[in-house]
Amino acid sequence: MLFRPIALASLMVLALSSAAHAEPWTYTDGTGQSVTLDAVPQRIIASQDAAAGLIPLGIRPVGIYADSPVDAAKALEGLDLTGIEIIGQAWGEVDIEKAAALEPDLVLVEWWDRNSTWSGGEDVVATLSQLAPITGVSAGDSIVGMIEDYETLAQSLGADLSAPAIAENKAAFETALADFKTAIEAKPGLTALAVYAGDDALYVADPAGAAELLDMQSWGLTIVKPEGVDAAGNNYFETVSWENADRYPADLILVDNRAESTLATALAQPTWTLMKAAEAGQVAEWPAFWLRNYKAYAGALTDLTAAINAADPDLTP
Repeated sequence: MLFRPIALASLMVLALSSAAHAEPWTYTDGTGQSVTLDAVPQRIIASQDAAAGLIPLGIRPVGIYADSPVDAAKALEGLDLTGIEIIGQAWGEVDIEKAAALEPDLVLVEWWDRNSTWSGGEDVVATLSQLAPITGVSAGDSIVGMIEDYETLAQSLGADLSAPAIAENKAAFETALADFKTAIEAKPGLTALAVYAGDDALYVADPAGAAELLDMQSWGLTIVKPEGVDAAGNNYFETVSWENADRYPADLILVDNRAESTLATALAQPTWTLMKAAEAGQVAEWPAFWLRNYKAYAGALTDLTAAINAADPDLTP
C-alpha cells in the first residue's frame, strides 16, 4: 500500500521541478519601462484596443474594459468575446469588484504619448494597478507598426503567429492596401479632410495625431492639415465653428466613425454643405483611432478605396 504516497511524492517533485524551471516573462512597454513576471501571464485584463490587437492573434483576455457599450465599440466589432468578462463600458470607468474577481496576472493597455496617459485615463490605471502590473504598446505613428508591436507582444504570450487565420488576414490587408494605393495614384490631385462633427462645432483632425491618417499619408493620400490644435480638441483637433465649416477646402471628407451619430450630426447642420465635398456627397468614413488588426484595416481600406474611386478630385483648386 506504499504506492500512493510514493506516487504523490513523485507528482510533488514534478510540480516543484516545473515551477523551478518556469521562465520569467519580461516586456518593455510604450513608455520604455520594463515589466517582469515570474512566468508568462495567463490571466490578462485588456483595454478594448489592446483586446482588438490581441484576440485576432490568439490571445484571449479574461476581462476587457471598453470606452463605450461593447456593442458600440468599433475596436471590438466582429470579435468573439464569448467567455470574456466585461468590466467597464464607459470612458474612465471599471468595475473593481469584477476586475478583482478575475485575479489578473497582468493588465494590458496602450500608452498615448500626446495625452501622456494609459488607455482609460488616470482613474482606471490607478484602480487596476492595485490588482496587477500595467503595461502595453504605444499608440504610435502607424497602425501597421502597432499591429507589428502586438504581434511581438502576442508571441511573447505564447501566440502562434503561423496560424492560417493570421496569414489570411494579413494577405487580405496587403490586397486592400495595393488597391488603395492604385486608387490614390489614379487621383493625384485629390485632397481629404478628416473631421469629427459635434453639435457645437466641426473638429478638424491633425493628421499627426492619428496613426491611420499618417499611414494613409505615407501611402500617397493628401490630407489637409489644420493650422493648429487646441485644448477643446484634446490636442488632436482644431475647433472650427459651423459658420466657418468651409475653412479647409477638400475633395473628400472623412468623418470619424467611432459613433454612428457623428455623421448624422454633420448632416443635420445647415452649413455642412458649405463644403463642396459635402454638397457633392463625397463623404467617407474615417476609422478614427480604433484600428488594431489586419482584418479591420483591410475592411476600412476597401471602403475608403471605393470612395476615392468614386470621387471627383477637382472640386477644389
